[in-house]
Amino acid sequence: MADPKGFLKVQERELPKRRPVSLRLMDYKEVYQQQESGQLARQAGRCMDCGVPFCHQGCPLGNLIPEWNDLVRRGENAEAIERLHATNNFPEFTGRLCPAPCESSCVLGINQPAVTIKQVEVSIIDQAFADGNVTPNPPGRLTGKTVAVVGSGPAGLAAAQQLTRAGHTVAVFEREDRIGGLLRYGIPDFKMEKRHIELRLAQMQAEGTRFRAGVTIGVDISWNDLRARYDVVVVATGATVPRDLPIPGRNSLGVHFAMEYLVQSNRVVAGDSVGEQITADGKHVVVLGGGDTGADCIGTAHRQGALSVTNLAIGVQPPPDRPEHQPWPLTPTLFEVMSAHEEGGERLYLASTVEFVTNSVGEVRAIKVAETEFVDGRRVPKAGTEREIPADLVLLALGFTGPETGTLDTQLPLAADDQGNLARDADYRSETPGVYVVGDAGRGQSLIVWAIAEGRAAASAVDRYLEGDTQLPFPVSPTDRGMTV
Repeated sequence: MADPKGFLKVQERELPKRRPVSLRLMDYKEVYQQQESGQLARQAGRCMDCGVPFCHQGCPLGNLIPEWNDLVRRGENAEAIERLHATNNFPEFTGRLCPAPCESSCVLGINQPAVTIKQVEVSIIDQAFADGNVTPNPPGRLTGKTVAVVGSGPAGLAAAQQLTRAGHTVAVFEREDRIGGLLRYGIPDFKMEKRHIELRLAQMQAEGTRFRAGVTIGVDISWNDLRARYDVVVVATGATVPRDLPIPGRNSLGVHFAMEYLVQSNRVVAGDSVGEQITADGKHVVVLGGGDTGADCIGTAHRQGALSVTNLAIGVQPPPDRPEHQPWPLTPTLFEVMSAHEEGGERLYLASTVEFVTNSVGEVRAIKVAETEFVDGRRVPKAGTEREIPADLVLLALGFTGPETGTLDTQLPLAADDQGNLARDADYRSETPGVYVVGDAGRGQSLIVWAIAEGRAAASAVDRYLEGDTQLPFPVSPTDRGMTV
Protein backbone atom coordinates (compact mmCIF):
# COMPACT_ATOMS: atom_id res chain seq x y z
CA MET A 1 0.00 0.00 0.00
CA ALA A 2 1.52 3.30 -1.12
CA ASP A 3 0.32 5.40 1.81
CA PRO A 4 -0.93 3.55 4.91
CA LYS A 5 -2.48 6.76 6.19
CA GLY A 6 -4.02 7.86 2.90
CA PHE A 7 -7.60 7.37 4.09
CA LEU A 8 -6.83 9.51 7.14
CA LYS A 9 -5.19 12.31 5.19
CA VAL A 10 -7.88 12.47 2.47
CA GLN A 11 -11.34 11.92 3.92
CA GLU A 12 -13.33 13.77 1.28
CA ARG A 13 -14.76 11.75 -1.61
CA GLU A 14 -14.18 13.64 -4.87
CA LEU A 15 -15.49 12.84 -8.35
CA PRO A 16 -14.86 14.69 -11.61
CA LYS A 17 -17.20 17.56 -12.27
CA ARG A 18 -20.16 17.26 -14.57
CA ARG A 19 -20.38 19.66 -17.48
CA PRO A 20 -22.81 22.55 -16.90
CA VAL A 21 -26.43 21.56 -17.56
CA SER A 22 -26.99 24.39 -20.03
CA LEU A 23 -24.02 23.18 -22.07
CA ARG A 24 -24.58 19.43 -22.00
CA LEU A 25 -28.23 19.70 -23.00
CA MET A 26 -27.01 21.02 -26.35
CA ASP A 27 -25.38 17.71 -27.29
CA TYR A 28 -25.16 14.01 -26.46
CA LYS A 29 -21.55 13.96 -25.30
CA GLU A 30 -20.64 12.35 -22.00
CA VAL A 31 -21.58 14.32 -18.93
CA TYR A 32 -18.39 14.03 -16.88
CA GLN A 33 -15.26 16.09 -17.43
CA GLN A 34 -11.82 14.50 -17.24
CA GLN A 35 -10.50 14.14 -13.69
CA GLU A 36 -7.25 15.84 -12.76
CA SER A 37 -4.53 13.21 -12.26
CA GLY A 38 -3.48 14.46 -8.85
CA GLN A 39 -7.03 14.28 -7.56
CA LEU A 40 -7.40 10.77 -8.96
CA ALA A 41 -4.20 9.62 -7.24
CA ARG A 42 -5.36 11.09 -3.93
CA GLN A 43 -8.69 9.33 -4.21
CA ALA A 44 -7.05 6.01 -5.07
CA GLY A 45 -4.79 6.51 -2.07
CA ARG A 46 -7.82 6.41 0.25
CA CYS A 47 -8.00 2.64 -0.36
CA MET A 48 -6.94 0.89 2.85
CA ASP A 49 -5.78 -2.42 1.30
CA CYS A 50 -7.98 -4.18 3.85
CA GLY A 51 -6.99 -7.53 5.28
CA VAL A 52 -10.39 -8.75 4.08
CA PRO A 53 -11.29 -6.56 1.08
CA PHE A 54 -15.08 -6.77 1.00
CA CYS A 55 -15.07 -4.88 -2.31
CA HIS A 56 -13.98 -8.19 -3.87
CA GLN A 57 -17.17 -9.81 -2.60
CA GLY A 58 -19.30 -6.90 -3.74
CA CYS A 59 -17.92 -7.18 -7.29
CA PRO A 60 -19.19 -10.20 -9.24
CA LEU A 61 -16.02 -10.06 -11.33
CA GLY A 62 -13.77 -10.27 -8.29
CA ASN A 63 -11.84 -7.21 -9.44
CA LEU A 64 -8.48 -6.82 -7.71
CA ILE A 65 -9.47 -3.38 -6.48
CA PRO A 66 -6.87 -2.69 -3.77
CA GLU A 67 -4.08 -3.71 -6.15
CA TRP A 68 -4.97 -1.33 -8.96
CA ASN A 69 -5.89 1.45 -6.54
CA ASP A 70 -2.36 1.21 -5.18
CA LEU A 71 -0.86 1.23 -8.69
CA VAL A 72 -2.86 4.34 -9.62
CA ARG A 73 -1.69 5.98 -6.42
CA ARG A 74 1.89 5.28 -7.50
CA GLY A 75 1.29 6.44 -11.08
CA GLU A 76 2.05 2.98 -12.52
CA ASN A 77 -0.61 3.10 -15.23
CA ALA A 78 0.60 0.20 -17.40
CA GLU A 79 0.63 -2.16 -14.41
CA ALA A 80 -2.78 -0.88 -13.28
CA ILE A 81 -4.51 -1.80 -16.56
CA GLU A 82 -2.85 -5.21 -16.50
CA ARG A 83 -4.34 -5.95 -13.08
CA LEU A 84 -7.73 -4.55 -14.12
CA HIS A 85 -7.87 -6.58 -17.31
CA ALA A 86 -7.01 -9.72 -15.35
CA THR A 87 -10.61 -9.86 -14.15
CA ASN A 88 -12.61 -7.49 -16.36
CA ASN A 89 -12.66 -7.56 -20.16
CA PHE A 90 -14.48 -4.25 -20.51
CA PRO A 91 -13.76 -1.74 -17.71
CA GLU A 92 -14.66 1.10 -20.09
CA PHE A 93 -18.25 -0.21 -19.95
CA THR A 94 -18.51 -1.08 -16.26
CA GLY A 95 -16.69 2.11 -15.24
CA ARG A 96 -19.46 4.11 -16.89
CA LEU A 97 -22.55 1.95 -16.48
CA CYS A 98 -22.18 -0.28 -13.42
CA PRO A 99 -23.92 0.93 -10.21
CA ALA A 100 -20.75 -0.07 -8.34
CA PRO A 101 -21.82 -2.62 -5.69
CA CYS A 102 -18.10 -2.71 -4.83
CA GLU A 103 -18.39 0.77 -3.35
CA SER A 104 -21.30 -0.27 -1.13
CA SER A 105 -19.01 -3.02 0.21
CA CYS A 106 -15.97 -0.78 0.70
CA VAL A 107 -14.73 -1.12 4.29
CA LEU A 108 -13.98 2.59 4.39
CA GLY A 109 -17.71 3.11 3.89
CA ILE A 110 -18.40 1.98 7.45
CA ASN A 111 -17.71 5.48 8.74
CA GLN A 112 -16.49 7.51 5.74
CA PRO A 113 -17.57 7.98 2.12
CA ALA A 114 -16.43 4.95 0.13
CA VAL A 115 -13.42 4.96 -2.16
CA THR A 116 -14.28 6.17 -5.68
CA ILE A 117 -13.61 2.71 -7.09
CA LYS A 118 -15.72 3.12 -10.21
CA GLN A 119 -14.03 6.38 -11.20
CA VAL A 120 -10.56 4.97 -10.64
CA GLU A 121 -11.52 2.00 -12.81
CA VAL A 122 -12.72 4.05 -15.79
CA SER A 123 -9.73 6.37 -15.51
CA ILE A 124 -7.36 3.40 -15.73
CA ILE A 125 -8.86 2.11 -18.96
CA ASP A 126 -9.25 5.53 -20.56
CA GLN A 127 -5.58 6.27 -19.85
CA ALA A 128 -4.60 2.84 -21.15
CA PHE A 129 -6.31 3.45 -24.48
CA ALA A 130 -4.72 6.91 -24.69
CA ASP A 131 -1.26 5.46 -23.95
CA GLY A 132 -1.61 2.57 -26.40
CA ASN A 133 -1.60 0.00 -23.60
CA VAL A 134 -4.67 -1.86 -24.88
CA THR A 135 -3.33 -4.20 -27.52
CA PRO A 136 -4.67 -7.36 -29.18
CA ASN A 137 -4.02 -10.62 -27.34
CA PRO A 138 -4.45 -13.28 -30.03
CA PRO A 139 -4.14 -16.97 -29.18
CA GLY A 140 -0.83 -18.74 -29.59
CA ARG A 141 -2.52 -21.64 -31.35
CA LEU A 142 -5.92 -22.51 -32.85
CA THR A 143 -7.85 -25.51 -31.55
CA GLY A 144 -9.90 -26.05 -34.69
CA LYS A 145 -13.11 -25.83 -32.63
CA THR A 146 -15.87 -23.36 -33.53
CA VAL A 147 -18.26 -21.38 -31.34
CA ALA A 148 -21.27 -19.26 -32.31
CA VAL A 149 -22.25 -16.53 -29.84
CA VAL A 150 -25.77 -15.20 -30.39
CA GLY A 151 -26.08 -11.69 -29.01
CA SER A 152 -23.42 -8.98 -28.82
CA GLY A 153 -24.18 -7.38 -25.47
CA PRO A 154 -21.64 -7.46 -22.64
CA ALA A 155 -22.22 -11.16 -21.82
CA GLY A 156 -21.82 -12.29 -25.42
CA LEU A 157 -18.78 -10.10 -26.06
CA ALA A 158 -17.05 -11.26 -22.87
CA ALA A 159 -17.63 -14.92 -23.74
CA ALA A 160 -16.44 -14.32 -27.29
CA GLN A 161 -13.23 -12.60 -26.28
CA GLN A 162 -12.30 -15.26 -23.74
CA LEU A 163 -13.03 -18.13 -26.14
CA THR A 164 -11.09 -16.45 -28.96
CA ARG A 165 -8.09 -16.05 -26.70
CA ALA A 166 -8.37 -19.75 -25.79
CA GLY A 167 -7.82 -20.55 -29.46
CA HIS A 168 -11.34 -21.28 -30.68
CA THR A 169 -12.81 -19.75 -33.83
CA VAL A 170 -15.64 -17.54 -32.61
CA ALA A 171 -18.39 -15.79 -34.57
CA VAL A 172 -20.72 -13.31 -32.85
CA PHE A 173 -24.18 -12.91 -34.40
CA GLU A 174 -26.24 -9.76 -33.85
CA ARG A 175 -29.66 -9.04 -35.33
CA GLU A 176 -29.16 -5.26 -35.29
CA ASP A 177 -27.08 -3.52 -37.95
CA ARG A 178 -24.25 -2.74 -35.52
CA ILE A 179 -22.51 -4.80 -32.85
CA GLY A 180 -23.05 -3.95 -29.19
CA GLY A 181 -26.55 -5.01 -28.14
CA LEU A 182 -28.08 -2.68 -25.57
CA LEU A 183 -24.66 -1.08 -25.12
CA ARG A 184 -25.09 0.24 -28.63
CA TYR A 185 -28.74 1.19 -28.84
CA GLY A 186 -30.07 1.08 -25.28
CA ILE A 187 -27.54 3.39 -23.62
CA PRO A 188 -27.57 7.11 -24.55
CA ASP A 189 -24.28 8.65 -25.61
CA PHE A 190 -24.37 11.09 -22.70
CA LYS A 191 -23.74 8.06 -20.46
CA MET A 192 -21.35 6.26 -22.81
CA GLU A 193 -20.19 7.50 -26.17
CA LYS A 194 -20.10 4.71 -28.73
CA ARG A 195 -16.44 5.30 -29.59
CA HIS A 196 -15.65 3.15 -26.55
CA ILE A 197 -17.41 0.21 -28.16
CA GLU A 198 -15.54 0.74 -31.41
CA LEU A 199 -12.17 0.76 -29.67
CA ARG A 200 -12.88 -2.56 -27.98
CA LEU A 201 -14.33 -4.18 -31.09
CA ALA A 202 -11.20 -3.23 -33.02
CA GLN A 203 -9.11 -5.08 -30.43
CA MET A 204 -11.39 -8.14 -30.58
CA GLN A 205 -11.29 -8.25 -34.38
CA ALA A 206 -7.50 -8.07 -34.33
CA GLU A 207 -7.52 -11.02 -31.93
CA GLY A 208 -9.60 -13.04 -34.37
CA THR A 209 -13.22 -12.71 -33.23
CA ARG A 210 -15.60 -12.52 -36.18
CA PHE A 211 -18.71 -10.35 -36.12
CA ARG A 212 -21.89 -10.92 -38.10
CA ALA A 213 -24.25 -7.97 -37.70
CA GLY A 214 -27.70 -7.84 -39.28
CA VAL A 215 -28.24 -11.60 -38.91
CA THR A 216 -31.30 -12.79 -37.01
CA ILE A 217 -30.86 -16.35 -35.78
CA GLY A 218 -34.13 -18.19 -36.19
CA VAL A 219 -34.95 -16.21 -39.35
CA ASP A 220 -31.86 -15.74 -41.52
CA ILE A 221 -30.28 -18.89 -40.10
CA SER A 222 -32.30 -21.43 -38.15
CA TRP A 223 -31.19 -22.38 -34.66
CA ASN A 224 -30.81 -25.99 -35.77
CA ASP A 225 -28.62 -25.01 -38.72
CA LEU A 226 -26.46 -22.90 -36.42
CA ARG A 227 -26.12 -25.81 -34.03
CA ALA A 228 -25.10 -28.07 -36.92
CA ARG A 229 -22.47 -25.63 -38.21
CA TYR A 230 -20.72 -24.92 -34.90
CA ASP A 231 -19.35 -27.11 -32.16
CA VAL A 232 -20.98 -24.91 -29.50
CA VAL A 233 -23.71 -22.27 -29.49
CA VAL A 234 -23.74 -19.67 -26.71
CA VAL A 235 -27.12 -17.97 -26.26
CA ALA A 236 -26.54 -14.43 -24.99
CA THR A 237 -29.68 -12.74 -26.26
CA GLY A 238 -30.50 -10.85 -23.06
CA ALA A 239 -33.82 -10.28 -21.31
CA THR A 240 -35.45 -7.96 -23.80
CA VAL A 241 -39.19 -8.51 -23.29
CA PRO A 242 -40.41 -5.25 -21.68
CA ARG A 243 -42.80 -5.23 -18.73
CA ASP A 244 -46.14 -3.78 -19.85
CA LEU A 245 -48.81 -1.82 -17.99
CA PRO A 246 -52.20 -3.19 -19.13
CA ILE A 247 -54.53 -0.46 -17.90
CA PRO A 248 -57.30 1.48 -19.72
CA GLY A 249 -55.93 3.50 -22.62
CA ARG A 250 -52.77 1.41 -23.03
CA ASN A 251 -53.18 1.36 -26.82
CA SER A 252 -53.36 5.15 -27.06
CA LEU A 253 -51.09 6.82 -29.58
CA GLY A 254 -48.10 8.26 -27.76
CA VAL A 255 -47.63 5.45 -25.20
CA HIS A 256 -44.40 3.57 -25.90
CA PHE A 257 -41.93 1.23 -24.28
CA ALA A 258 -38.74 2.99 -23.24
CA MET A 259 -36.55 0.94 -25.56
CA GLU A 260 -38.63 1.87 -28.61
CA TYR A 261 -37.85 5.47 -27.79
CA LEU A 262 -34.19 5.11 -26.79
CA VAL A 263 -33.20 2.91 -29.72
CA GLN A 264 -34.57 5.45 -32.20
CA SER A 265 -32.81 8.31 -30.45
CA ASN A 266 -29.50 6.45 -30.40
CA ARG A 267 -29.82 5.68 -34.09
CA VAL A 268 -30.37 9.36 -34.88
CA VAL A 269 -27.37 10.35 -32.74
CA ALA A 270 -25.34 7.78 -34.69
CA GLY A 271 -26.30 9.57 -37.91
CA ASP A 272 -29.08 7.27 -39.11
CA SER A 273 -32.36 8.48 -40.57
CA VAL A 274 -35.39 7.26 -38.61
CA GLY A 275 -38.81 7.69 -40.16
CA GLU A 276 -41.63 8.82 -37.87
CA GLN A 277 -39.25 9.05 -34.95
CA ILE A 278 -40.74 9.05 -31.45
CA THR A 279 -39.59 12.40 -30.11
CA ALA A 280 -40.18 14.52 -27.03
CA ASP A 281 -39.79 17.80 -28.89
CA GLY A 282 -42.48 20.26 -27.75
CA LYS A 283 -44.29 17.63 -25.64
CA HIS A 284 -45.24 17.01 -22.04
CA VAL A 285 -43.42 13.76 -21.27
CA VAL A 286 -44.22 11.31 -18.48
CA VAL A 287 -41.74 8.53 -17.70
CA LEU A 288 -43.01 5.57 -15.68
CA GLY A 289 -40.25 3.84 -13.75
CA GLY A 290 -37.57 5.23 -11.46
CA GLY A 291 -34.56 3.15 -12.54
CA ASP A 292 -31.62 3.67 -14.88
CA THR A 293 -33.72 3.27 -18.03
CA GLY A 294 -36.16 5.86 -16.76
CA ALA A 295 -33.28 8.27 -16.15
CA ASP A 296 -32.01 7.61 -19.69
CA CYS A 297 -35.43 8.60 -21.02
CA ILE A 298 -35.43 11.75 -18.91
CA GLY A 299 -32.03 12.89 -20.16
CA THR A 300 -32.96 12.13 -23.76
CA ALA A 301 -36.29 13.98 -23.49
CA HIS A 302 -34.54 17.10 -22.18
CA ARG A 303 -32.09 17.04 -25.09
CA GLN A 304 -34.93 16.68 -27.57
CA GLY A 305 -36.67 19.79 -26.24
CA ALA A 306 -39.51 18.48 -24.07
CA LEU A 307 -41.87 21.09 -22.59
CA SER A 308 -41.95 19.19 -19.31
CA VAL A 309 -40.73 15.88 -17.95
CA THR A 310 -42.40 14.05 -15.06
CA ASN A 311 -41.00 10.84 -13.63
CA LEU A 312 -43.40 8.59 -11.70
CA ALA A 313 -42.49 5.71 -9.36
CA ILE A 314 -45.09 3.52 -7.72
CA GLY A 315 -43.10 2.92 -4.54
CA VAL A 316 -41.78 4.96 -1.63
CA GLN A 317 -38.94 7.41 -2.20
CA PRO A 318 -35.75 5.68 -1.02
CA PRO A 319 -33.80 7.23 1.85
CA PRO A 320 -30.67 9.32 1.20
CA ASP A 321 -28.60 7.28 3.66
CA ARG A 322 -28.12 3.55 4.26
CA PRO A 323 -31.18 2.14 6.10
CA GLU A 324 -30.79 -0.14 9.11
CA HIS A 325 -32.20 -3.19 7.33
CA GLN A 326 -29.47 -2.92 4.64
CA PRO A 327 -26.30 -2.72 6.75
CA TRP A 328 -22.79 -2.66 5.40
CA PRO A 329 -21.58 -4.48 3.30
CA LEU A 330 -24.94 -5.03 1.57
CA THR A 331 -25.88 -2.86 -1.41
CA PRO A 332 -28.50 -0.39 -0.12
CA THR A 333 -31.41 1.11 -2.04
CA LEU A 334 -30.80 4.87 -1.88
CA PHE A 335 -32.27 7.99 -3.39
CA GLU A 336 -30.00 8.95 -6.28
CA VAL A 337 -29.70 12.16 -8.22
CA MET A 338 -28.32 11.06 -11.56
CA SER A 339 -27.09 13.51 -14.16
CA ALA A 340 -30.46 13.36 -15.96
CA HIS A 341 -32.30 14.37 -12.79
CA GLU A 342 -30.09 17.46 -12.47
CA GLU A 343 -31.27 18.62 -15.87
CA GLY A 344 -34.84 19.35 -14.88
CA GLY A 345 -38.22 17.72 -14.51
CA GLU A 346 -40.21 16.48 -11.52
CA ARG A 347 -39.93 13.16 -9.68
CA LEU A 348 -43.02 11.81 -7.94
CA TYR A 349 -43.19 8.77 -5.67
CA LEU A 350 -46.12 6.71 -4.39
CA ALA A 351 -47.78 7.42 -7.75
CA SER A 352 -49.95 4.64 -9.22
CA THR A 353 -50.98 5.06 -12.84
CA VAL A 354 -54.61 3.99 -13.31
CA GLU A 355 -55.44 5.17 -16.82
CA PHE A 356 -54.00 6.68 -19.98
CA VAL A 357 -56.47 9.42 -20.90
CA THR A 358 -56.98 9.91 -24.65
CA ASN A 359 -58.41 12.64 -26.84
CA SER A 360 -61.02 12.24 -29.57
CA VAL A 361 -58.52 10.85 -32.10
CA GLY A 362 -56.98 8.27 -29.78
CA GLU A 363 -53.88 10.19 -28.74
CA VAL A 364 -52.78 10.27 -25.13
CA ARG A 365 -53.40 13.68 -23.57
CA ALA A 366 -52.90 12.89 -19.88
CA ILE A 367 -52.38 10.09 -17.42
CA LYS A 368 -54.61 9.57 -14.40
CA VAL A 369 -52.66 8.77 -11.25
CA ALA A 370 -53.57 8.04 -7.65
CA GLU A 371 -51.60 7.78 -4.45
CA THR A 372 -50.18 4.35 -3.76
CA GLU A 373 -51.32 2.58 -0.63
CA PHE A 374 -50.29 -0.81 0.71
CA VAL A 375 -53.03 -3.38 1.27
CA ASP A 376 -52.01 -6.86 2.44
CA GLY A 377 -48.52 -6.19 1.13
CA ARG A 378 -49.76 -5.14 -2.30
CA ARG A 379 -49.39 -1.68 -3.82
CA VAL A 380 -52.78 -0.42 -5.00
CA PRO A 381 -54.24 2.98 -6.01
CA LYS A 382 -55.91 4.78 -3.13
CA ALA A 383 -59.52 5.58 -3.96
CA GLY A 384 -60.42 9.26 -4.05
CA THR A 385 -56.88 10.51 -4.74
CA GLU A 386 -57.02 10.43 -8.53
CA ARG A 387 -55.71 13.35 -10.55
CA GLU A 388 -54.52 13.96 -14.10
CA ILE A 389 -51.05 14.89 -15.30
CA PRO A 390 -50.73 16.32 -18.84
CA ALA A 391 -48.95 13.91 -21.15
CA ASP A 392 -48.35 13.95 -24.90
CA LEU A 393 -45.72 11.19 -24.68
CA VAL A 394 -45.65 8.38 -22.08
CA LEU A 395 -42.61 6.12 -21.81
CA LEU A 396 -42.82 2.78 -19.98
CA ALA A 397 -39.49 2.09 -18.26
CA LEU A 398 -40.75 -0.69 -16.00
CA GLY A 399 -38.01 -3.24 -16.55
CA PHE A 400 -37.97 -6.51 -18.46
CA THR A 401 -39.67 -9.84 -17.88
CA GLY A 402 -37.28 -12.21 -19.64
CA PRO A 403 -35.79 -13.32 -22.96
CA GLU A 404 -37.54 -13.52 -26.30
CA THR A 405 -38.12 -17.21 -26.98
CA GLY A 406 -40.27 -17.30 -30.15
CA THR A 407 -37.95 -19.05 -32.61
CA LEU A 408 -36.08 -20.85 -29.85
CA ASP A 409 -39.32 -22.52 -28.75
CA THR A 410 -40.12 -23.74 -32.26
CA GLN A 411 -36.64 -24.57 -33.59
CA LEU A 412 -34.41 -25.44 -30.66
CA PRO A 413 -36.62 -25.95 -27.61
CA LEU A 414 -34.88 -24.84 -24.44
CA ALA A 415 -36.47 -25.35 -21.05
CA ALA A 416 -37.43 -22.37 -18.91
CA ASP A 417 -36.77 -22.03 -15.20
CA ASP A 418 -39.35 -20.96 -12.62
CA GLN A 419 -38.52 -17.31 -13.34
CA GLY A 420 -39.29 -17.62 -17.05
CA ASN A 421 -35.62 -17.42 -18.04
CA LEU A 422 -33.75 -19.99 -20.12
CA ALA A 423 -32.73 -22.86 -17.85
CA ARG A 424 -29.08 -23.80 -17.41
CA ASP A 425 -27.01 -25.76 -14.89
CA ALA A 426 -24.05 -24.63 -12.81
CA ASP A 427 -21.85 -24.85 -15.91
CA TYR A 428 -24.24 -22.70 -18.01
CA ARG A 429 -25.31 -25.75 -20.05
CA SER A 430 -28.85 -26.00 -21.34
CA GLU A 431 -30.61 -29.33 -21.74
CA THR A 432 -29.54 -29.34 -25.40
CA PRO A 433 -25.98 -30.67 -25.76
CA GLY A 434 -23.55 -28.04 -26.95
CA VAL A 435 -25.88 -25.12 -26.21
CA TYR A 436 -25.00 -22.75 -23.36
CA VAL A 437 -27.02 -19.89 -21.88
CA VAL A 438 -25.31 -16.82 -20.43
CA GLY A 439 -26.19 -13.38 -19.09
CA ASP A 440 -29.67 -11.95 -18.73
CA ALA A 441 -31.17 -14.64 -20.98
CA GLY A 442 -30.61 -17.10 -18.14
CA ARG A 443 -30.28 -14.78 -15.19
CA GLY A 444 -33.05 -12.31 -15.85
CA GLN A 445 -32.62 -8.53 -15.95
CA SER A 446 -29.45 -7.73 -14.05
CA LEU A 447 -26.33 -5.58 -13.95
CA ILE A 448 -23.70 -5.19 -16.65
CA VAL A 449 -21.05 -6.45 -14.24
CA TRP A 450 -22.97 -9.71 -13.82
CA ALA A 451 -23.26 -10.05 -17.60
CA ILE A 452 -19.50 -9.77 -18.07
CA ALA A 453 -18.81 -12.10 -15.13
CA GLU A 454 -21.15 -14.73 -16.55
CA GLY A 455 -19.67 -14.33 -20.02
CA ARG A 456 -16.22 -15.05 -18.64
CA ALA A 457 -17.45 -17.98 -16.59
CA ALA A 458 -19.42 -19.51 -19.44
CA ALA A 459 -16.36 -19.25 -21.68
CA SER A 460 -14.43 -21.31 -19.17
CA ALA A 461 -17.18 -23.95 -19.13
CA VAL A 462 -17.30 -24.07 -22.94
CA ASP A 463 -13.53 -24.34 -23.19
CA ARG A 464 -13.55 -27.26 -20.75
CA TYR A 465 -16.33 -28.94 -22.76
CA LEU A 466 -14.37 -28.58 -26.00
CA GLU A 467 -10.87 -29.33 -24.73
CA GLY A 468 -11.40 -31.42 -21.60
CA ASP A 469 -9.67 -28.80 -19.44
CA THR A 470 -9.35 -25.01 -19.31
CA GLN A 471 -6.95 -22.33 -18.19
CA LEU A 472 -9.67 -19.66 -18.30
CA PRO A 473 -10.94 -18.28 -14.97
CA PHE A 474 -14.39 -19.31 -13.72
CA PRO A 475 -15.46 -16.37 -11.54
CA VAL A 476 -19.15 -17.08 -10.88
CA SER A 477 -21.87 -19.69 -11.11
CA PRO A 478 -25.40 -18.87 -12.31
CA THR A 479 -26.61 -19.89 -8.85
CA ASP A 480 -24.83 -16.85 -7.42
CA ARG A 481 -27.50 -14.18 -7.06
CA GLY A 482 -25.63 -11.58 -5.10
CA MET A 483 -23.64 -11.05 -1.95
CA THR A 484 -23.86 -13.48 0.94
CA VAL A 485 -22.61 -12.37 4.31
